[in-house]
Amino acid sequence: MKIYLVGGAVRDQLLQIPVKDRDWVVVGATPQILLQQGYQQVGKDFPVFLHPDTHEEYALARTERKSGSGYTGFTCYAAPDVTLEDDLARRDLTINAIAYSTNGEYIDPYHGIDDINVRLLRHVSDAFSEDPLRVLRVARFAARFAPLGFNVAPETLLLMKTMAQSGELNALTAERVWKETEKALESPAPQVYFDVLRQCGALSVLFPEIDALFGVPAPEKWHPEIDTGIHAMMVLNIVSQLTDDIAVRFSALCHDLGKGLTPPENWPHHHGHGPAGVPLVEALCQRYRIPNHIRDLARLTARFHDHIHRIDRMRPSKIIRLFDAIDAWRKPERVEQLAMVSEADARGRLGLENLVYPQRTFFCQAFTIANNVDIKPIIESGLKGSAIREALTKQREVAIIKWKSQLNQESE
Repeated sequence: MKIYLVGGAVRDQLLQIPVKDRDWVVVGATPQILLQQGYQQVGKDFPVFLHPDTHEEYALARTERKSGSGYTGFTCYAAPDVTLEDDLARRDLTINAIAYSTNGEYIDPYHGIDDINVRLLRHVSDAFSEDPLRVLRVARFAARFAPLGFNVAPETLLLMKTMAQSGELNALTAERVWKETEKALESPAPQVYFDVLRQCGALSVLFPEIDALFGVPAPEKWHPEIDTGIHAMMVLNIVSQLTDDIAVRFSALCHDLGKGLTPPENWPHHHGHGPAGVPLVEALCQRYRIPNHIRDLARLTARFHDHIHRIDRMRPSKIIRLFDAIDAWRKPERVEQLAMVSEADARGRLGLENLVYPQRTFFCQAFTIANNVDIKPIIESGLKGSAIREALTKQREVAIIKWKSQLNQESE
């Protein structure tokens, strides 16, 4: 029996980045042997065991044969005669098909170390095409490792195109699509995920609302990049520099979905695109069962992101109504979240990436001023029911008026 460290742990070790999880493969053993040594079996579809001391996962070397559709249609074979090379051959990318022995030797039958050195994401074999989930995984790895200079190999991208055209992506469950997308949104360069999906034709299959933005022009005066799809990717890039919050990143991605509905005869203008995008956001979130708190922020962002651009010119009464509309009094975090998307929207334009965006600070400070109005004296005055709310709203407006007046005096 021989044991090897495999997968992401070996890859990250070679890249000299922190190793989070370690997976092991066991060659030349049976379930009975591992059970006798105190391992606990947890795998149902194939033999996976937990180490009695470290609780890390140890899997028997196995092969997989396509036996059905989708990413679950595989027959697994695990036995002592399965070699390490056989096990590594079933993996998706060469950089994930490297093993590390207990005596410090790398076993690399598919030249993953060479691909790490040249920063290439390349499939191990044509068996890659048997699992449609791998299209999303490659796009996710491209997003994760983009800062290190990784690119998808042309032959792998070609294979992914064939898979996208085959209809196999339709076999992916909503949960798996969102899980991969969520991980991509957590990456340093999430826009690369969607760019790779678009390059291979998978974006139109899985995210048609986003794919529809490419080729849709916006006024060059306001959008030097012109293409709305390019703008969406730039906004996602900028917002990812501002926050790790998945809800904010997803909202930034979806902020302009309504522009994909504009009739070509109205181009490059997109009047009313904000409210028009809300149903698209809701449909996308329902399709992939995206968590409610992310959905709620995304549809609010689609509807109101343009408001923040002119927040300093709004009447105080309208500013208060905006806070009401986003339920800021109960969920104050939404103020900063929406402000970040609007900043990214302003800066996600060609040549304006370093634009100073004072509206973000203004919006957040206005909320602080309004939210600091004390309701206790209003209640103690004897007002009842809706009269309390009306009085509170009025006092909040007055507070913002005084604050804006002070700002004007300071700027003179």
